[in-house]
Amino acid sequence: AAASVTAGNPDGTELWGFVEVRPKANLFWWYYKSPQRVSTPSRPWPTVLWLQGGPGASGVGIGNFMEIGPLDVNLKPRNSTWLQKADLIFMDNPVGVGYSYVEDDSLLVTTDWQAATDATTLLKALAKELPTLQQGSPLFLVAESYGGKYAATLGVSVARAVRAGDLKLKLAGVALGDSWVSPEDFTLAYAPLLLEVSRLDDNAGDAAKK
Repeated sequence: AAASVTAGNPDGTELWGFVEVRPKANLFWWYYKSPQRVSTPSRPWPTVLWLQGGPGASGVGIGNFMEIGPLDVNLKPRNSTWLQKADLIFMDNPVGVGYSYVEDDSLLVTTDWQAATDATTLLKALAKELPTLQQGSPLFLVAESYGGKYAATLGVSVARAVRAGDLKLKLAGVALGDSWVSPEDFTLAYAPLLLEVSRLDDNAGDAAKK
């Protein structure tokens, strides 16, 4: 089982900590329980796991304080926080990003699938740590930019672990925003898009396609 260290508020509304996903490789996570939480059997309150892009961007730092968390970078309340609609989990992914760390550089990941395996190990620990996940809160994996690769591979990894009985949680879906999942396809799409919105004329469009 993954070793974990957890701290936070005594009432469990805010928790954070590390999970040793491999020996000497540790992922940092931060959990917020929504004060607006209302859960019914027909409509259970969801949980969002936010995955930042980069690669190398901190979900705890950027996603949390600059985008959707309850406080902004000046520690002032954010009116548009996603915490109004879901519990939130942020993580610094993969190891080596943000507060996540390794004790030996050889333990840094080199593929998206390695990152997904580590993140799945973290979720196995959190599924035991967080009562809301134990009680069936549907989990959504949400990502932006290069995080789209992380979310897609993590979704497959989590689904496999759930089917195998190695992970007990309810995976509800994967959502990608401005995701960078196929650089080659994105690059090939630029010229047709710019032509369509009249940002290039036909001559420039032909040159861009070459």
